[in-house]
Amino acid sequence: MEFTLITLLNGVSYGLLLFMLSSGLTLIFSMMGVLNFAHASFYMLGAYFAYTISSQLGFWPALFLAPLLVGLLGGVVERYGLRSVHKYGHIPELLFTFGLSFVIVELVQLIWGRSTVPYAIPAMLDGPLFTIYTTTFPMYRAFMMFVALLMLLSIYLLLTRTRIGLVIQAALTHPDMVEALGHNVPRVFMLVFGGGCALAGLAGVVGGNAFITEPGMAATLGSIIFVVVVVGGMGSLAGAFIASLLIVLIQTFAVAIYYSLISLIEKTGLQIASTTPGYALLSLTIAQVAPILPYLLLVLILIFRPRGLLGTREG
Repeated sequence: MEFTLITLLNGVSYGLLLFMLSSGLTLIFSMMGVLNFAHASFYMLGAYFAYTISSQLGFWPALFLAPLLVGLLGGVVERYGLRSVHKYGHIPELLFTFGLSFVIVELVQLIWGRSTVPYAIPAMLDGPLFTIYTTTFPMYRAFMMFVALLMLLSIYLLLTRTRIGLVIQAALTHPDMVEALGHNVPRVFMLVFGGGCALAGLAGVVGGNAFITEPGMAATLGSIIFVVVVVGGMGSLAGAFIASLLIVLIQTFAVAIYYSLISLIEKTGLQIASTTPGYALLSLTIAQVAPILPYLLLVLILIFRPRGLLGTREG
């Protein structure tokens, strides 16, 4: 029971971090149809900006300033880069963001170096929140969960209860009519892209010190967030939320299961020798294949439900 509860809480906290990261990518795709390959790089910038700001002003100013800086940078990228290639179609957009991701990594290494930076958890949140039997649950993990849920509520209210949210949704389906009503559609798209990047930056602020802040952090999470977006459904914020938790919980519990096909076969009374064809494959435990389970789920989703769990459009 103790292991199950702690594993569940750790999985949910990491899943909510993935949701924070993937929500920005989901919003950008749903509003603009742009699949931003550099999205994880903006997550990395959020962590590095927060490290620099927190070393001078403290963590709490960094929590607000770092996502704002990342969002402003994202707006500049959309205005002076992505908008220029948008008219040529989706392939140039993908190539642009793909190249941008490498540029950002190189700039980070030039400015902050190739080693890990000491971006620490704030002292106020560094400690146990509660203890289950003999295992403690960190206070900062709970803080990450709170920020993710608050962000989800804020996005929902912004898109459904405010004027700018209604304009954004209308600009997606009827841009000409929105422009005829006096709204600047390109500016709306710039705000959406910048806002999506800011959400990635926020994930970097709260995730960079909980895990690790180094130049490879974008590559570490870059692939898994695309799995989340595709499994949840391209453009579906609710789907990204469900997929984030589902994928992390599957992987988290899988690493603690040491059953293999051989152990299951031997329970039937059959014996498998090391000379049996395919023995190496049959001896693999679930824990050993846990890292590939999200990608296996991705393949199955693409085969049987290409639009994802809650998606309304196919990738």
